[in-house]
Amino acid sequence: MEERRIHQMESEEEHAPLSIPLSKLCYLIVKARQFDAKVPADDGESASNPTDDMAASVLEDRAEDSTLEELTGALDGLNDDEKIEVLALVWLGRGDYEATEWAATLAAAAERHNRRETGYLLGIPQLGDLIEDGMALLGYSCEDYEINRL
Repeated sequence: MEERRIHQMESEEEHAPLSIPLSKLCYLIVKARQFDAKVPADDGESASNPTDDMAASVLEDRAEDSTLEELTGALDGLNDDEKIEVLALVWLGRGDYEATEWAATLAAAAERHNRRETGYLLGIPQLGDLIEDGMALLGYSCEDYEINRL
């Protein structure tokens, strides 16, 4: 089966197509949000229980939790062009650049591109939201992907 590519939402303004597949971007967004939601593990001394906590323990950052490993693996698994696009989308979503400056954003991301991007990206709060915001500014969305996957 041929892998789906991001399809541009209908808009009046044309934007350069992204080479990174929608499935990868949406996966990164989900994993980054899961990673951002983690809280320090409870010390185990509290008198609460999962029922009282409404299963909030799922948000605790525990050694056996693979969220960080999955996000790191997904970022490390991107090819150079995809890493550059993710970095540019983050900067766009953060407001460092405008959508009309997409070519300049990509050029800056290509210049910044190195082997430390995964660590840099992991250190950005709300990474998933920033990627999604950058996509939206270019007219892309995970909505169709999510609907087709449910």
